[in-house]
Amino acid sequence: MRPLLVMMFAAALLPAGSIQGFAQDAAVYGATYVEVAPGAVGQGLALLKALDAASRKEDGNLRFQVVQERDRPNRFVVIEAWKDQASFDAHRKARPYAEFNEKLGPIRNAPPDERVHNALAVAPRMPGPSRDAVWVVTHVDVPPPSKDAAIGELKTLVEASRKDAGNLMFEVVQQTNRPNHFTVVEVWQDHKAFDAHGMAEHTRRFRANLGPMLGAPHDDRVYAAIE
Repeated sequence: MRPLLVMMFAAALLPAGSIQGFAQDAAVYGATYVEVAPGAVGQGLALLKALDAASRKEDGNLRFQVVQERDRPNRFVVIEAWKDQASFDAHRKARPYAEFNEKLGPIRNAPPDERVHNALAVAPRMPGPSRDAVWVVTHVDVPPPSKDAAIGELKTLVEASRKDAGNLMFEVVQQTNRPNHFTVVEVWQDHKAFDAHGMAEHTRRFRANLGPMLGAPHDDRVYAAIE
């Protein structure tokens, strides 16, 4: 009993971001792509902000962040994490989520593209919104036989990229129903740091090694976080 009590006491002293790391294997990660009509950006933004505020208060929420595409501001991604499958399911059944989808219907270009993930190489915490920060969300898709090779390349990229100057977050999650699909989320202090990362040797090597495996174009989109 004594070693267990010591471990429990040590965990109690850790910050919340560190405690999240203990349960990350059970955590559920979501990336939902939302596209509204170009003339309905304000309405879409208001709906997403309301969903954000409500979701952060729900039991089991670990993170919830809405980002808006810089070049096409009518496109958004909701990046979220939940303690476990039960809390994720409860969120999807809760009234705020139902109201969001109901009000989104008349202004959306297409149904939200919801992708559910498990942890692969996750960051212990997500940075808060910042005016200059550059957020990048990339969907990586390889044929099933290349899954393990892609995982190796992605993990190598994560390890190297977290050491790059100006990196605030870099993580990869793996799609639950299609384990050969991945979502990469990265946050950079500013465009200078983002551009330098793009030309770094490890980034160029990753792109060269991943290229022959890809089942779809490497589509990295640049976003700004919504406060």
